[in-house]
Amino acid sequence: MAKKLYVGGISYTTNDSALRDAFAQVGEVTSATIIMDRMTGRSKGFGFVEMTNDSDADAAIAKWNGVELDGRKLTVNEARPMEPRAPRTGGGSFDRGNDRGGRTW
Repeated sequence: MAKKLYVGGISYTTNDSALRDAFAQVGEVTSATIIMDRMTGRSKGFGFVEMTNDSDADAAIAKWNGVELDGRKLTVNEARPMEPRAPRTGGGSFDRGNDRGGRTW
């Protein structure tokens, strides 16, 4: 069964293929994804690597946790499921009571 790993401390210059290549030194990688900021298009500095089997994932944790890749020390551990978030409340920034354009309705 595949195991998903959290990888933190990723350099902003590291791309998905470099991350995949690094973890492929230990075993077969199913996927490697660096999380990108939607607004800037820049890396958020963390990502996820999915290894084909548990023994390869454990070996990847042992090899890469605390080790530098592209000048940054990585934090590697088993990924946890995302916790549910409370629903967002409120709305946009339209303020009906304070028209700053000098107009009257």
